[in-house]
Amino acid sequence: MNATEMVVLLDDAGTPIGEAPKEGVHTEQTPLHLAFSCYLLNGAGEILLTRRSPEKKTWPGVWTNSFCGHPAPGEAMEDAVLRRAHYELGVDAKRVEIALPGFRYRAVDPSGIVENEICPVYVARMSGSVNPNPLEVADYVWVTPALLEVSLERTPDVFSPWLAMQFPQLLEVQGLALGAGA
Repeated sequence: MNATEMVVLLDDAGTPIGEAPKEGVHTEQTPLHLAFSCYLLNGAGEILLTRRSPEKKTWPGVWTNSFCGHPAPGEAMEDAVLRRAHYELGVDAKRVEIALPGFRYRAVDPSGIVENEICPVYVARMSGSVNPNPLEVADYVWVTPALLEVSLERTPDVFSPWLAMQFPQLLEVQGLALGAGA
C-alpha cells in the first residue's frame, strides 16, 4: 500500500472531521476513525480466518477475521472492501453485504497501541484461491461458524479483540447458517 495512505477521522457521533496519515494514527492516543472488517465465505459456508503477519503494528500473529482496512477519504466503503480483499488476500470478493453497520470498538494492544474505530462489518463471498500478502497475512484457514464459535469460547486470547466482539453479533444477526447460500 501507499506510504501516504490516509484515514478518515470522526467525531464521537461518527461524522467525518478530517483525515490523517494511517501510519501516524495508531498510537497510544489513537483518534476515532473509520475502518471496516470483512468475513469472506466460500461455497461450503466456511469463514476465512487469517493470522496477522508478525510485521503488523497491532496484534501481530493473532487470528482474526478475513481482512480489515480503512476507506480512503471520499472512497465508497464497498470499493475499500474490494480493494483490501485484493491487496491482503489476492482475491476478488463478490456479493459484499453489510452485516453490522453500527459496530464500534476500542481496544488496547499489549504494546499499548489503541484501536479506536467505527468499523462496519461486511460479509462477502469468494471462490478461487487465496494468495495472501505476507506483509498482512502469516497464515489462513477455512472454518465453520460452529467451530469458530467454540474456538472463541475456549481460546479467546488467540483471536483479535474485534473478532471476539464482532462474531457473536454476526451469529445473532445471521445465525449459525452464516454461510448459507454462499
